Amino acid sequence: MRAKLTTLSTRNFEPADQAYEIVDTELKGFLMRVQPTGLKTFYYSYRNSDGRRKRIKIGPLGPSLTLAQARDKATSLAGKVADGTDVQADKIEGRQKAKETLKGTLGRFLEEQYQPWALANHKSGQNTINIVKASFPDLLALPMSQIQLKRMERWRTEKIQLDRKATYVNRCVNALRGVITKAVEWEVLEEHPLKRLKNLKVDEGRKARYLSSDEEFKLLAALKERDDELKKARARGNEHRAERDYPLLPDLSHLAYADRMTPMITLSLKTGMRRGEQFDLMWSEVDLINNVITVNGATAKSSKTRHIPLSPLAREVLGKWRGQCGLNEARVFPADDGGRLDNVKSSWTTILKKAGITQFRWHDMRHDFASKLVMRGVPLNTVRELCGHASLNTTLRYAHLAPDHKADAVALIG
Repeated sequence: MRAKLTTLSTRNFEPADQAYEIVDTELKGFLMRVQPTGLKTFYYSYRNSDGRRKRIKIGPLGPSLTLAQARDKATSLAGKVADGTDVQADKIEGRQKAKETLKGTLGRFLEEQYQPWALANHKSGQNTINIVKASFPDLLALPMSQIQLKRMERWRTEKIQLDRKATYVNRCVNALRGVITKAVEWEVLEEHPLKRLKNLKVDEGRKARYLSSDEEFKLLAALKERDDELKKARARGNEHRAERDYPLLPDLSHLAYADRMTPMITLSLKTGMRRGEQFDLMWSEVDLINNVITVNGATAKSSKTRHIPLSPLAREVLGKWRGQCGLNEARVFPADDGGRLDNVKSSWTTILKKAGITQFRWHDMRHDFASKLVMRGVPLNTVRELCGHASLNTTLRYAHLAPDHKADAVALIG
């Protein structure tokens, strides 16, 4: 039968004596198969370049796969088919290659099969690979079927006894679990050895770290002092070079900022942008006329494009930074070689020390931005949109900072 697949309709389709299928009227090739057992599974059906009808399994409807997620995957598959890719043939070829060459070893699967896929399909792919290699070096030579529940429970206990936080332990285990999940999907493994392993409980209501008014004043003052010191140091260095007939380095005295750190930190505080989003930000995405920044979905963690208005301070700082960068359409904050910046840890640590601020990470500037919006009565859903949170649950951690009448209103929506 043909019908539009919606959250309500997928729930209302009842099992019959024989399996049947519902073909979505909205997305060509997207369908759901209902088994007599009640299992509902999504597929994508297409014709390959030879005109042969094929289908690829997306997965069963359930807690780990919603209708929206299945539709997104089907849309992605449709795009690949439009480009001439036989997605089912690719899946079969990858499965056979994995079985033949990897022999189920975690290390070889990670290097030869998972890594190429993760780097091509996930922004955090390299991070996942790094976590697994660093956290579980003793498992790399083992067949994945031998990574049993008892072994992981023992690993977690050891980490907790070393005072590692539950969030850290969960992050490491979930990275490993994600790698093994792909092995199951590609049928390298028949069953997930960690499927019954639950995450450690963490305090979801923990307080967000944000700057007091005094701390923010000290941070901005430290940035100004740092810029002045760097300019003076450059002037002294050029005097030294001139005396010895060495080539002079670019003069910084006439510039608004000695380097990228003041504009980057100001932008983080006043827009809540993630560090990686700033590393990827292009001047073409900064509108200084309408005072808005566009965070491109291709570089955003949520994969969704969002627009952030610029506060007067952020607009002023970016305008000055633009003036000293020149009229190009390259990155707003490039590395020294012009490529993508990937680390500001050393400079950030020095700035915090100069400002006398402790226990404040770069990412906490996002918390500072969100917290201060909520404290000024901005609705939580607006904060969610500005920060690019995937769900309101993430934003609700700031609800306790809202004025009482706002917190009461949020409570009404559950």
